Amino acid sequence: MDDNTIIQVVKNELCTGCGTCIAACPNDAIKLTLNKNKGTYIPELDEYKCHKCGLCYAICPGHGINLKELNLEIFGKEPEDSLIGNYFGIYLGHSTDCSIRYNSSSGGLITQILVFALEEGIINGALVTRMKKDNPLEPEPFIARTKEEIIEASKSKYCPVPANIALKEIMCSKNGDKFAVVGLPCHIQGIRKLEKVNRKFKDKIALHIGIVCNHAPTFFATKYIMRKNRVKYEELQNIDYRGNGWPGGMQITKKNGDKIFIPQFSADYWGGPLSSFFFPARCLLCNDKICELSDASFADAWTPELMENDIIGTSLIVSRTNKFEDLLTKMILNRVIEIKTTDKTLPYRSQGLYQVKKRLNARIKVFKLLGKRIPEYNQDLLSPNVSDFFYAFKFYTLNLFFSKNHFWTFIDLYSFIFKKCVYFKSKLIRKNN
Repeated sequence: MDDNTIIQVVKNELCTGCGTCIAACPNDAIKLTLNKNKGTYIPELDEYKCHKCGLCYAICPGHGINLKELNLEIFGKEPEDSLIGNYFGIYLGHSTDCSIRYNSSSGGLITQILVFALEEGIINGALVTRMKKDNPLEPEPFIARTKEEIIEASKSKYCPVPANIALKEIMCSKNGDKFAVVGLPCHIQGIRKLEKVNRKFKDKIALHIGIVCNHAPTFFATKYIMRKNRVKYEELQNIDYRGNGWPGGMQITKKNGDKIFIPQFSADYWGGPLSSFFFPARCLLCNDKICELSDASFADAWTPELMENDIIGTSLIVSRTNKFEDLLTKMILNRVIEIKTTDKTLPYRSQGLYQVKKRLNARIKVFKLLGKRIPEYNQDLLSPNVSDFFYAFKFYTLNLFFSKNHFWTFIDLYSFIFKKCVYFKSKLIRKNN
């Protein structure tokens, strides 16, 4: 009975939490719920409202995505580079607005592009995400229609974000309105699948802005950091996951004005347990880290040369369409951004694309071995080696283990050992020098 609804995806634990099904349902039969056991969002179906039309299942990226077919439909060809996808150019760049650049995650290019597109009349609004003012731990996807709202939504959100629930407002907007959508690979995949079945919706999307993604941590990641820093929920004013220059870090602001800043690569942040312990299981099966169905993909340029010399922020851009190339040209001429061409090895070097694709195959095999369902991908995968299987088992086990907060003491122990190792390693380096 549920084979053609989103419930089948939820039962098979393949939901990405993207929110596309909620916006697309013609009967408002689906609502978003928080799975407190997993720290992620899942859809819930009202069977009395549901007419079993199958639309929610058809547009869901969770149970599968045909990258070959969608590449042909969007770009007219399969990509020559299976790791990067179709592209025109690869660039490094940043906003020329120092405030936007400094207060964004990396270079402020996405924020600047949205502001420029809005002011030039290219779009009437943009799907973006901010944290709720009355609940600073909960993301709020919305359609920004002013420069101030776009800037308010800058910076990454390292938690589950059901961005596509805001698509409903786009679908109900007046004819002729144009919008930009900003999302992770699963969000853009859901939008592209929805565009296949809804032509009016497709005509309203002027720009698909993709954010390169390693994974979206569960809500337990933020709760763990708050616990570690002895911050109670009732004391919390707001959380910025990124900002304050580059690479920046997390800033927790309390209602009494006290601020706690945790550097990006601190052992207490992405240099420590968050990099391993709070992966949602579905993220382990993602086949599109670089968001290859977007008009352009954006990421931090994690390279030694930039990390040593850049303290404000620079974005890596993979430009994929003619219309985005034209937009970049207009912005350069208007001097609102600065970009330079770089070589195609940069996404490999800064984002670990080769490892991701190799390890995906290992993760799929591990999930199959454990009797789990996997998404259907029409895609050739790289052959894994022994270390790839080790990583696959590691992440699956950690995901299972640390979703229970009574095991978080072990994370504290790991952090302590990690810090000591870093300290003694740096001490040894100084001694040898």
